[in-house]
Amino acid sequence: MHSDASTVRPAERGEFTRRAFENGRMDLTSVEGLADLISAETALQRKQALRQLGGEMRDLLEGWRAEIKSCLAHAEAVIDFGDDVDDDAFEAIVPRVSDLLMKMKGHLNDGHRGEIVRGGARVAIVGQPNAGKSTLLNALAQRPAAIVSPQAGTTRDVVEVHLDLNGLAVVVSDTAGLRQDTADPIEIEGMKRARQAASNADITILVHDASQGGMETAIESISMDRRGSENDMETGTHANIICVANKIDLIPDSFESKTTVRDIPIFSTSLVNNDGLSELTTHLENLLKVRLEGSGGVGKDGERSSKAQGSIPVITRARHRHHMTLAVEALSVFMEGRTGDNPSLYLPMDIATEELRIAAKEIGSITGIIHVEEVLDVVFSEFCIGK
Repeated sequence: MHSDASTVRPAERGEFTRRAFENGRMDLTSVEGLADLISAETALQRKQALRQLGGEMRDLLEGWRAEIKSCLAHAEAVIDFGDDVDDDAFEAIVPRVSDLLMKMKGHLNDGHRGEIVRGGARVAIVGQPNAGKSTLLNALAQRPAAIVSPQAGTTRDVVEVHLDLNGLAVVVSDTAGLRQDTADPIEIEGMKRARQAASNADITILVHDASQGGMETAIESISMDRRGSENDMETGTHANIICVANKIDLIPDSFESKTTVRDIPIFSTSLVNNDGLSELTTHLENLLKVRLEGSGGVGKDGERSSKAQGSIPVITRARHRHHMTLAVEALSVFMEGRTGDNPSLYLPMDIATEELRIAAKEIGSITGIIHVEEVLDVVFSEFCIGK
């Protein structure tokens, strides 16, 4: 048997998976689950990817879309046969839309767990110069990832290190020291980036020199930097801050250290000696598990529950969140337009029905039932050659 080399070519990125999608063997969320499984580095990432690949996300989204389409069919029948049915028949779908909207909002307000698991929780280490920030980063990384020097201002930019912290993907950022008495424009820019990193982080670790005093002032400053952060909307600012009172080996034995300030836990450490590091690391791991494994999070039915640990986060990418937000907005317009004490102010039935159609389209865009070629190109470009 002879082969013609002119008919053979290398496969494109994700070509075989794309064929499976185009032939209806996989939906787009399963495709993304496969891509995430290939790139997974931790046990939690693999667990989430496998559940998405297995179709749990698809089943949930298709259930929502089927309910919207059922309501849509009911609404269109009322409009088409308006002379034969009462307007109250249209109002029969309002409770169904309300129930679905509540479930979808529950998943949308999930604390970004799915995205955090997939990309890694962001932990920012901030504090005054020479407090021990780089030493802490190196201790967590178990390698010399950052330069440690007694000279102030050694770290000028944000240094990021990707870690597997006992099965949890974490991106730890070492930042420039925060102080007032500097006119160096590079150092000022570094401090600006440090405060931005603290604001964007899922968890902020404030490292303070215990021999210097002024810890409460430093805590208040970091709390101000995080105030309004989207990561703190549900848990509160203080729940995502850890304070490290470092260099306790330099203070008298008679000094009584605090364990909390404004409900923020304080860990007394001597990082050069690894004193207190184990307790700090354990607390950080537990805090991350609460955020990432869904304790007190969202169940598959969309209800908030303290028993939702291990539930599948429906939103694992910005693309999912974008389309779901648009679907929730459309259903909200429907509800606002068809409820209230004055029916004369209700949206016309045909306009309200259009919002249901928009919601169904947006949910379909997540699973790929309704797709745009540019979106598919982005998704499949994440695969390596031949997958």
